[in-house]
Amino acid sequence: MSDRSTVQSIALDRLIAHPDNPNRMSSSNFAKLVRNIEQTGRYEPLIVRPYQASRIEHLGTERKPLEGSTANRSRFQIINGYHRWQALRQLGYKRADVIVWDVDDDQADLLLATLNRLAGCDELSRKIALLKKLSKKMNARELSRLIPQTPGQIKRLVNLRIPKAPAKPSLAGFANPLVFFVTDEQKKVIEEALSLVKHQASSLTRAEAKAETLTLIAQHFIDTNLPGYDKNKDQVCPA
Repeated sequence: MSDRSTVQSIALDRLIAHPDNPNRMSSSNFAKLVRNIEQTGRYEPLIVRPYQASRIEHLGTERKPLEGSTANRSRFQIINGYHRWQALRQLGYKRADVIVWDVDDDQADLLLATLNRLAGCDELSRKIALLKKLSKKMNARELSRLIPQTPGQIKRLVNLRIPKAPAKPSLAGFANPLVFFVTDEQKKVIEEALSLVKHQASSLTRAEAKAETLTLIAQHFIDTNLPGYDKNKDQVCPA
């Protein structure tokens, strides 16, 4: 069994995509990934598993046996890193750094559902501090070519003032900032929804009323679309 932490260098033409990989990346973010690798020469090693040449390779809805010079060599199926593989190919790389995991089909399916989607969230204050540091070295347009945010989003985040937590003891958990970038039409709909519950929140400040309203809207969405959702377990439970 391969060491799960050992990085190996494998020819790109020995790697194949997993047909059931649900992860997709927008063309703009893919372009940023390519530029990042091109400029730094660095990327996370791909996670792959051994894939015997005797197996059948899926190509969209078609299937065909492996052919050509790679047919007699062991190949590896990509579990995590499909877009990095594509980016390396586009940049003319011949080999990729990978970590080989010996997993069966069931384990591979589970990893496809987790490795490609599990991620943390940016802590706003740290995100802003990082963007400010980066902004000293390049402008928003240059920076947007390398990170997910657009120039406008970068400028708004860099200039964003994070409010201090309210002094009221009952609102100790209130100051968790959420930042949304919406269109004028979306803003109009959101403000209309916020206004509908103002009469229920007459004793609250404007900011507190908005938070309460957003919570009610979110809870209604959960109740309507996820009837089996258990907020105490943070998961959807079988009905």
